[in-house]
Amino acid sequence: MSIVRIPPTLRAATNGAKVVDVPGGTVREVVAGLIEIHPSLESQLIGPDGDLNRFVNAFLNDTDVRHLEALDTPVGEGDTLVLLPAMAGGAEMPTGT
Repeated sequence: MSIVRIPPTLRAATNGAKVVDVPGGTVREVVAGLIEIHPSLESQLIGPDGDLNRFVNAFLNDTDVRHLEALDTPVGEGDTLVLLPAMAGGAEMPTGT
């Protein structure tokens, strides 16, 4: 089992769970398993092409999977996967600063 850490922005879809144990041999399989357990995450995590939404960052043991083998990165027993959707917003900077 891999450990998937759920950020606060996704916890409504996991009934408040901060951590979910998910089986899978690759990041792709773990994400698919997470969606199987919590189907409402699919629209937030998966893009129209079937891959991770381009605004979702995935870190396996603190390393961005884009620097590894992306969704085909192998996942071992006890590895930790963090899925972080990009956040937008903030205030416009006042003029003259």
